[in-house]
Amino acid sequence: MRYLLMCTVVFLSLTSSYGQGFFNTEKIRNKDNMDKQRWSWGYFLGFNSYGFDLQYNKPATDIVVKNDIGFNVGLLGNLRINDYIDLRLEPGVVFANRTFTYTEIPEDNFRDIKSTYIHVPLLVKFSTKRLNNFKPFVVGGVSRSINLSSNETNPDDNSAGEFRMINDANYFELGFGIDFYLPYFKFTPSIRGVFGMTDELKRDKDPNSPYTGQIESMKSRGIFINFTFQ
Repeated sequence: MRYLLMCTVVFLSLTSSYGQGFFNTEKIRNKDNMDKQRWSWGYFLGFNSYGFDLQYNKPATDIVVKNDIGFNVGLLGNLRINDYIDLRLEPGVVFANRTFTYTEIPEDNFRDIKSTYIHVPLLVKFSTKRLNNFKPFVVGGVSRSINLSSNETNPDDNSAGEFRMINDANYFELGFGIDFYLPYFKFTPSIRGVFGMTDELKRDKDPNSPYTGQIESMKSRGIFINFTFQ
């Protein structure tokens, strides 16, 4: 929750600083015909906070999960449906890092989980009417990712110090943002929640493993803050 609050504060601070002057009714409209194009392209940079939603099959189980700040980069393809709806594809690379501390294991109880995802969301963007040089929107959709650092095919498991995840996972996503129309390009800060629908844990060979035996499901949860340029 603290990461969500932190990311939201950063997002609102940035959009506020960029938004000064956009609310003036006398403002000259920049890039007035940009949203009339059938197709448009761009790229994005941003950061993320990835965690896990852990469900246990044993009572009184506790694994401490720590989320670090990661980095996102990718491309944008946007298809205009009408003045208020767009369909967009945002293939990118997501670098995320999480750590597990197993409080019930006295030794070798720490796992550093580094993930590199090829992340491909298909999203629907619902925008308001453009107001001078800005336009708020909400966005939602589904996504699929390939975890290049999953270790799924590694024959070693936690008994040899290797934490494993599956390669592929599906998610649904929901967020909001604001399009700012600058003189030479459109700048869009946005914040989005990513919610895993797939159990990503690759279990150890031993069904009673203290590292994976108590976990019923392990689904990713993430917050993205992206800055898009078109």
